[in-house]
Amino acid sequence: MIDPSMVPTIDPNPLPAPYWLFKTLLLVTFTLHIIAMNFMLGGAFLAVIARFTSKGPLSSENKAFRNRIFLDLAKKVPVFLAATITIGIAPLLFVQAIYGQYFYTSTILIAWPWFLLLVILCIAYYGFYYVVYNGQRRPGPASVVSFISLVLVLIVGFIQSTNVTLMQTPTHWAAKYFASPTGWSNNLSDPTLIPRYLHFVTSAIAVGGILLVLLALARWKSDREYAIYLFQYGGKAFMYATMAQFIIGTWFLISIPRNFRMIFMGDSPLASALLIAGILGTIAAIFLMSNALRKQNIRVAAYGVSGLLAVVTITMILMRDILRDAYLEPYFHPHQFAVKTQWAVLPVFLLLFIAGVGLWLLMLQRYSLFSINKPPLADATPTADAAAETEVELVH
Repeated sequence: MIDPSMVPTIDPNPLPAPYWLFKTLLLVTFTLHIIAMNFMLGGAFLAVIARFTSKGPLSSENKAFRNRIFLDLAKKVPVFLAATITIGIAPLLFVQAIYGQYFYTSTILIAWPWFLLLVILCIAYYGFYYVVYNGQRRPGPASVVSFISLVLVLIVGFIQSTNVTLMQTPTHWAAKYFASPTGWSNNLSDPTLIPRYLHFVTSAIAVGGILLVLLALARWKSDREYAIYLFQYGGKAFMYATMAQFIIGTWFLISIPRNFRMIFMGDSPLASALLIAGILGTIAAIFLMSNALRKQNIRVAAYGVSGLLAVVTITMILMRDILRDAYLEPYFHPHQFAVKTQWAVLPVFLLLFIAGVGLWLLMLQRYSLFSINKPPLADATPTADAAAETEVELVH
């Protein structure tokens, strides 16, 4: 612990709404951001795996299916990336309003990587769109570009994790600054950084598997053979990634300082209950998915496992928030916030917020999750007319 006077003072400007409302909105918007991010990153990861494994020792039918998975997911990843960025603005603003002095300090310490984050995201975004329009006509370059874009998104995630771990550890700030005052600091010395980062990446892969299950459900009646393959591929990806989470999650829990770890081991009833609920929900999801795969019961997988996954995601987000506040407890005191509620605009903001969330969910369903394109003929060679028709399909 450092002298609290070494931490920047709280912003004297009053909050325009009560602290509890800002905290609730932070958690709600971050949950929506995580959902979109997991679909994007998990979808991109499984798309790349499907494309590169399609060149292995598989039957011609399985190779064709994996190429279709690549093309299907490639068309959806840019939509999810746009949603990730757009929705991510809201929790970022709430973090700045509540934890501003910690967030700005950590951002300054990694100023250049943080600045390059937007540049990297733009390159990845254009790369994913290149794959959308060239995935079928230029499969070789599209495969390489998709892999590069995936790596760039993973780099962005690592920068975000670095910022979070620095933000909640003020005791590291002085050493980091004097070691690299030009804004090129890193936080690799923090034992929680790598497991925290892998925890988020692995969970995204699991959610990407659920995305494929939902896509299989949408095709179950119209294209049963392909839907079964989607179901098997996505369901197994979910199970393997979720089982890996037990190892990574245990690593993450052990890497946390003991006084914080004990919060989830009995010191805090709420935190302990959330941890138990998360573990039980994860185990139940694995067994439910395994049973659904054996019986080819896609509705159980699509609705039951998705519901359990939503519960586990919420518990993890709440645990993350509890851990952050525990790290900052010596310096962060919410009662010090000045509050001047703007009653004239607050109801309008809340109504627009709820309407915006509803519109986003509708758009997600309409334009990405359940949009079904006609499968290409296995022996067809793309022509100019076919390419034009494909682009029209993508637009609509």
